[in-house]
Amino acid sequence: MYCTHYNYLLVVIFTIGVNACSGQMKKKQTNQIQKTDRYPAMEGSFYPADSTTLKSQISDAFEKAVKKQGNTNVLAVVSPHAGYKFSAKVAASAFSQIDTSRRYDHIFVIGSSHRVRFDGASIYNSGDFITPLGHIPTDKLGIELMAKNPVFINDTSPHDDEHSLEVQLPFLQYLLHRKFSIVPIILGTQSTEVCRKIATALKPYFNERNLFIISTDFSHYPTYNKAKEIDAFMADAVISNNPQKLIDAVTNIENLKTPNLLTGMCGWTSVLTLMYMSSEIPDITIRKVDYQNSGDIENGDKSKVVGYVALSFGKPATSVPEEVFSLSNEEKKTILKITRETIGAYIRTKLTIAVDTNILTLNLKRYAGVFVSLYINGELRGCIGTFKADKPLHKIIQEIAVSSAVNDTRFESVSVSEIEKLKIEISVLTPMRKITSIDDIVLGKHGIYIRKGVHNGTLLPQVATDRKWTREQFLGYCSRDKAGIGWTGWKDAELFVYEALVFQE
Repeated sequence: MYCTHYNYLLVVIFTIGVNACSGQMKKKQTNQIQKTDRYPAMEGSFYPADSTTLKSQISDAFEKAVKKQGNTNVLAVVSPHAGYKFSAKVAASAFSQIDTSRRYDHIFVIGSSHRVRFDGASIYNSGDFITPLGHIPTDKLGIELMAKNPVFINDTSPHDDEHSLEVQLPFLQYLLHRKFSIVPIILGTQSTEVCRKIATALKPYFNERNLFIISTDFSHYPTYNKAKEIDAFMADAVISNNPQKLIDAVTNIENLKTPNLLTGMCGWTSVLTLMYMSSEIPDITIRKVDYQNSGDIENGDKSKVVGYVALSFGKPATSVPEEVFSLSNEEKKTILKITRETIGAYIRTKLTIAVDTNILTLNLKRYAGVFVSLYINGELRGCIGTFKADKPLHKIIQEIAVSSAVNDTRFESVSVSEIEKLKIEISVLTPMRKITSIDDIVLGKHGIYIRKGVHNGTLLPQVATDRKWTREQFLGYCSRDKAGIGWTGWKDAELFVYEALVFQE
């Protein structure tokens, strides 16, 4: 393609809850040796089975959601896991707090079991999770955690009929613009001590390199007004960042004997596990982002409701120096050599050559976007690029090189007789960096990426100088023509900058 965009993100998701929801379950085989994918159990009940309808419903939820609050590094969010009809807007508010421009190391999806009880937690590791939006691979880290920590049992069957993890995944697939994997974990315990052991195993990952998304519903089946009271009480216990206060709150709510109340928080054990980690971080801030209950939907029954709360766990944003990413002359020569040899071999044989790993430096193994432009006698002969940083540079350069030679629809494919005449130009894109002031944009140096809700757009660095634009014009044209949010839409959108390292033969 001629232009797309990329985001950096890996997320750690705690999906929690013991919810009285139900849905049709497809029979699946659990096999610890052979790869066995986990097929969706709740499509068509909790959320649409049709991918187009599902995307539309999630898009609508993000449009209505509470936008990102505070200039913080979000380490965790709490999100509900009920049917989308009831809770999608609150879930979208939780997911909107995530900084999708960052690249995280792992995505943990953790939830308290609704249907079975067992001592410890179960990590699904035998195959992919599947939703109407596609496959999500499971992270190999899950196997490592199981090997090191006996609190994780070697049995994936608790995942078979569990919905708390599943309903979070389409939000991730919709939100993230790169491939990702997950470590899906189901808690089967009601023991606070076991929760503490699970937290101890996961604590090394509770940092800014990972993101924890905690999904739980709150009160189940009190009246509308009583739910608002109970949900506020339970949310305050979480916001205290004191694990004992959450334990006490669970007990106090049970002792109230409120009519029809099944639970004050269905996934309290998973929330408690998170709080055992977060309580050891002194500068963490917990915010209540959004709230509603099932009685708030159109014609909602207010006699028996379920509560939904979105919370974020964050640390103050720190000012970090802009990452300096550069390529040596030798690295540039290596990239150009790989590009030329790849194009030549593909045009002649339709095969992609293997790259000699001995010539690869760390920079050539970094993830980056790239453009490849081909010229003959000064005239453009093909140009394809991607902003997506989902593969190492040495691999993505081969894919884009081939596409530039044969897939640019403006030109015929490069012929064998033209190979030696080609002049190759490479543009390697540096990682994006979020900015808070347009004064941080250096015209001619920085490309810009604008994001507002589900809308986004970008312009390359050289566009501003080629057209002699001011910063405001650069932002205005990108906002209106690329992101589709109007000339001044950038003023309340998220802004990012990146650079392009351009070199040629």
